[in-house]
Amino acid sequence: MTITDAPPGTRPARRRTIGTVLLWLLLLPGLCWTVIRLGGWEGHSPLVPLLAFTPYVAVGAWVPALIGLLTRRRLPGVVALLTAVALAACVLPRALPDLDKGLSRGVALHVMTSNMLFGGADAATIVTLVRENDVAVLAVQEFSPGAERSLAEAGLGDLLPYSQLSPEWGATGSGLYSRYPLTGTGTRINQGGFHQAYGVIQPDGAAPVLVESAHPLAPAGLDLLAGWAGDMAAEPRADPAGTARILLGDFNSTLDLAPLRTLIASGYRDAADTVGRGLVGTWGPYDGDPIPPVTIDHVLADTRIGVQDVTVHNVPRSDHRAVIAGLILPMAS
Repeated sequence: MTITDAPPGTRPARRRTIGTVLLWLLLLPGLCWTVIRLGGWEGHSPLVPLLAFTPYVAVGAWVPALIGLLTRRRLPGVVALLTAVALAACVLPRALPDLDKGLSRGVALHVMTSNMLFGGADAATIVTLVRENDVAVLAVQEFSPGAERSLAEAGLGDLLPYSQLSPEWGATGSGLYSRYPLTGTGTRINQGGFHQAYGVIQPDGAAPVLVESAHPLAPAGLDLLAGWAGDMAAEPRADPAGTARILLGDFNSTLDLAPLRTLIASGYRDAADTVGRGLVGTWGPYDGDPIPPVTIDHVLADTRIGVQDVTVHNVPRSDHRAVIAGLILPMAS
């Protein structure tokens, strides 16, 4: 007997049952997503790149919640509502400035990171951003010999005369430019083959700070997930007893991925998250690809360093946007 053949009194009950089943099917993906996100259980699975889009899932999770509440389906409605609230709790704080932004008095320092997309990003735009935003430290990723030449021709050396450079053709090169002399310089090579240039600066009146251009492998395929996880685990942790650190670059990770949260928990602040700009996209559609924007470029500052502001800027011929952070360094003791 079909629904249309059923006795009139049973038809609404069957329709309601079918509606309830459909609602459970609608909310189940968001529920599973929430459990994995809260537990940090993505591991080396294909879920790693998907979790970068958690902010979009957080918005969509309100659809089954509203349907459940409006149709008075109590149990699935409550489950859907709890799911939506949990995802909102993960995502929404990034759009709200923290009460504690760290040090408020000290030596001001503007830093910038820019992924140059195989070295082809517009060098003139990068140099203009450095000049107009008083940038004292620039970290570049996907830094090629051609990029080194184009930045030099655009006049970067006049603004940031000190450098630690490791250019390579392709995506693996790294560079660090500074207004201040660099000491203790070097380049680390990650498990995934990407370079990370680093060095110590000490602006006048400030304590020394170690700055590093971060670039772990991208989790762009199943065969790369282990390398990405290894690179993230190898990123230098904050050392409360040692020199303060600033890690800035393309982390190929959003705050919805457990390895990045673990790194930050060692003693860093995510600058954009701190000032309420943590949902501003830095990678995705900026070179024309139909990809929703996500935030994978970060400035991580030791908790002994204050965060004042963060701005994000388009750079022609790159799929990444440049991130500029205004920081406050502790005074020299």
